Amino acid sequence: MTREQRLILIIAILASFVAFLDGSVINVALPKISEELGGGLSTQQWVVDAYLITLGSLILLAGSLSDVFGRVVVLRTGLIAFGVASVLIVIAPTAELVIVLRALQGIAGALLVPSSLALIISTFRGAAQAKAIGTWTAWTSASFLAGPLIGGLFVDYLSWRLVFAINVLPIAITLVLLVVLKHKDVRAEGIRVDFIGAGLGILGLGGPVFALIEQANFGWGDPRIFLPAGLGVLSFAAFLWWESRAKSPMLPLGIFRSRNFAWGNLATLFIYAALSIGGFIVVIFLQQVAGYPATIAALAFLPVSLGNVFLSGLFGSLSGKYGPRLFMTVGPILAGIGYLLLLTMGETVDYWWNVLPGILVFALGVSVTVAPLTSAILGSIPAQQAGIGSATNNAVARVAGLVAIAMVGVIVAGELDVESFHRVLVVTAVLLFLGGIASFFGIRNPTKAERDASNA
Repeated sequence: MTREQRLILIIAILASFVAFLDGSVINVALPKISEELGGGLSTQQWVVDAYLITLGSLILLAGSLSDVFGRVVVLRTGLIAFGVASVLIVIAPTAELVIVLRALQGIAGALLVPSSLALIISTFRGAAQAKAIGTWTAWTSASFLAGPLIGGLFVDYLSWRLVFAINVLPIAITLVLLVVLKHKDVRAEGIRVDFIGAGLGILGLGGPVFALIEQANFGWGDPRIFLPAGLGVLSFAAFLWWESRAKSPMLPLGIFRSRNFAWGNLATLFIYAALSIGGFIVVIFLQQVAGYPATIAALAFLPVSLGNVFLSGLFGSLSGKYGPRLFMTVGPILAGIGYLLLLTMGETVDYWWNVLPGILVFALGVSVTVAPLTSAILGSIPAQQAGIGSATNNAVARVAGLVAIAMVGVIVAGELDVESFHRVLVVTAVLLFLGGIASFFGIRNPTKAERDASNA
């Protein structure tokens, strides 16, 4: 790699690390947040989903903004805004304010991941791109290692509030490296920002999610539930209609004509819904039902983080050499089997016998999947569409997590206990299996000629 490529890769890793760190640390803090500020399961869901609503609905807009204003400008803005929102959460006095600030974090986070990935896609091509994405995946996965461990220690021995200050240091380092890089932004001419599409997207996601979370409090027949749900469905339909007709859509539907892009995003929908719902429920169950302290509950997923750190680069390289289809098929199925093994967990949980075996199988499955999935999707589109391609894939992943977390209350159907926990585990496994099936039937490995052309 050249000096510029190396710096870009480091900056992309750190910028994404910030967003992923926040997502990985939050589940550990949820029980303490609801205990101090009130609200129970619905507060826990909103603390997660307020972030995902704005992140998922605006991440596409961020792709357009990076084309209009430049990727480095958008990245820098996102970093500063994320840091400010994080510091404000530390001193927020109420659950409602925490939820609002989490939504603001989501807006800032929407500027980070697609811009950082777009920098990689526009700088590397072919097998080098697959390897760079694998490296990015491996190092950003360190956030899933560091986040829960540090967060658990903070929750148990200091305060859940300080959990949100963890990302201040990586933000500061990334801002300094952006100054060192002196990268000249490339700005596209004649592109308009699709604010109408963004508004319809927020309504289309927010309405149904509000209904799914709050239906346990009011019931499906209450107008406070069915009206937002109906408005959301209509808004989402209007969003698709508008995107098909807008001159500068934030989601150009034509991008889905690429087979691997379309099927890869379908697999992403299933896989990331499973990752979100599974991580959410297991950490909460270990604390609230099994009685684990936050630090020990966080350690439950340590093998997953280690697997991603040490194996994602390997499977990213193998995917670039042999094609992604096998890895995207086998990986999610292995991960789903891992969640079925967790069905041995009850009110009394022995980590070594009830948790670790399933987590190890799940960790291997995730490590096999993530880098090939990302490289298959983003490698199937031209470099000039890198911004919108990475934004679209990240939007699909965040929306999948958003809807999955909102569905937890429906699946649990009351208080979280062993029986309802097992239902969520089965749903998680089924979603992972569907991700593997979609990959098997939809993904096609590039031909030798296509690989040679990409590497040229």
